[in-house]
Formats: sequence, structure tokens, C-alpha cells
Amino acid sequence: MTIETPRLTLALESLEETRARIDSMSPADKVDLSAEWLSLLAAATHADPWILGFNMFRRDDSILVGQCGFKGPPNADGTVEIAYFVEPDFRGSGYATEAAEALTMHALKHDGVRLVRAHTLPERNASTSVLTKAGFRNVGEVIDPEDGPVWRWERHIETA
Repeated sequence: MTIETPRLTLALESLEETRARIDSMSPADKVDLSAEWLSLLAAATHADPWILGFNMFRRDDSILVGQCGFKGPPNADGTVEIAYFVEPDFRGSGYATEAAEALTMHALKHDGVRLVRAHTLPERNASTSVLTKAGFRNVGEVIDPEDGPVWRWERHIETA
């Protein structure tokens, strides 16, 4: 599965690629992974875009510039959370904004999805700029069970 944007191809990783990537991570890097997501990954039996990540490739030269994806399937309220990472050499080029917009539009096309959410550190930073540009609204600070205090950002179906 792929999602095309003007400058990027978001290519869904296979289940094997995702598991191999996680296995190759250092213990310090694994600490940042969501326990809930890891349990979804362990139970997965096929390439599920709600669970597996997307590699972000530039369309003009197929260079990998980052990863993005959902932090799990939509919940009972129709909410899904996105996340993204751009490699340091490619930051500041708008790739994160383009990926966030593409994931949001992809999610909101699915029945039952009413809200796309993201979390950032509770301070102005590059990610808060990305989400603002992608049409998200800061709805305040919340306590994330894994990350502690974060700013919550939301984009509803009617603003997509």
C-alpha cells in the first residue's frame, strides 16, 4: 500500500520489515516505543496500515527521508493518532507537514474516523508548526500515560 503526495511516496512497511526494524533497535531506543503499539504489532498477522509504519520516500529520487504512521487503529469514538519522524538532513523541507496531511486525509476517508489526533512536547517547536500548517488545533495540555505532559492537537472530519 502506498499514499502519494506531491513530493512523497508513503510506502507501508511489511510486517517482517517492521519487526526486523524493532529487533535491530537499541534497548534505549525501544524505551520510546508504546507498549500498546508493541502488543498490536506482536498480534498482527498481515500488513495493517493502522499498525505498521510508512517509509517516506522523495518521489523524484526515491531517497528515504523519514517515517510516519498511525499509533493504532481508530478507537470506539472514531479517533486515530498520527506520528511522524523526518531524518535530520531533511528537516525544514516541509516533508513532515506533507506526511501529516496525507495521513490525516487517508484516515478521514475511512468510515468511523471522526478525529485525527497528535501529541507534541508542551512547548513551541518544529512539530507544533507542522501540525498548525496541517490544519490541527491545539486543544490543550494532557497527561499521556507513557509520555507525561503533552500538548494535544486535533483535526476533525469537518475541517479536513
